[in-house]
Amino acid sequence: MNPFDVVAIGRLGVDLYPEQVGVPLEAVSTFGKSLGGTAANVSVAAARHGRRVALVSHTGADPFGRYLRGELARYGVDGRWVTPVERFPTPVTFCEIFPPDRFPIYFYRYPLAPDLCVTEAELDLDALRAARVLWLTGTGLSAEPSRGAHVAALRARDRAPLTIVDLDYRPQFWAAPADARAALEAVLPLATVAVGNAEECAVATGEDDPERAAAVLLARGVDLAVVKLGGDGVLGVTAAEAVRMPPVRVEVVNGLGAGDAFGGALCHGLLAGWPLRRVLAFANAAGAIVAGRRACAPDMPTTGEVEELVTALTTDA
Repeated sequence: MNPFDVVAIGRLGVDLYPEQVGVPLEAVSTFGKSLGGTAANVSVAAARHGRRVALVSHTGADPFGRYLRGELARYGVDGRWVTPVERFPTPVTFCEIFPPDRFPIYFYRYPLAPDLCVTEAELDLDALRAARVLWLTGTGLSAEPSRGAHVAALRARDRAPLTIVDLDYRPQFWAAPADARAALEAVLPLATVAVGNAEECAVATGEDDPERAAAVLLARGVDLAVVKLGGDGVLGVTAAEAVRMPPVRVEVVNGLGAGDAFGGALCHGLLAGWPLRRVLAFANAAGAIVAGRRACAPDMPTTGEVEELVTALTTDA
């Protein structure tokens, strides 16, 4: 079997996003249903760029689980390692949409989300070693047995290139930020790339300044630290260079999927072997496109759409 370009492990659920903008959840009358979850969205985003992608996760043994497995197939994501569990329902997520910068999100993942039930014994370690990119998330470290499975996957990779940890800090999943920091400190030496927004990097490092946070991430062992700065652009740092890209101005509709679009595009650019500046420009543009759209997975851009925006930005500059 040819190795996958990207294998992601982690969060998968159903997004039920309001079709009314600027309305509190209690007043919303209709919702749009779509595949969601950070690992799943990144998988879809990478598949949109023509990459061969697989997801490792679980759903509930229920109609929403059947829906998600069907959606993965429709988006071109291999779901052979996405299986139902009997004990817990498929998670659902609601949000409120108050552009340009307020998007409260409500997770229903109780008593335990199926994606946190992935065990080490289930992992195809040969496939994980062979994958050109392994994408893991901080959420996957928030509970057992998922945490142990993530550590096993990282150890199997033995710091192979493009072993990526998306810091993905969601306060709802942790008792305290310090618990998330301790879990991330334990796994970052096993990774080669760390990605997070400014808040996530601050939680992981204790540093609010993006440059200092990136320096701490490098000191923890990664080769590339990527700090997403929202309206201030993005920072990428290695031992040899630091690249800061300006923001892409866009009329924000819903900012919740932008980071996942960024992640899928980041995978694509790194796999292509582009210079860091080009990788960050491409990923930055992909995130901006989705910020200007309502949904997450359904609105992930194609390579052509992203390249068109990058070209326009370059021409304008």
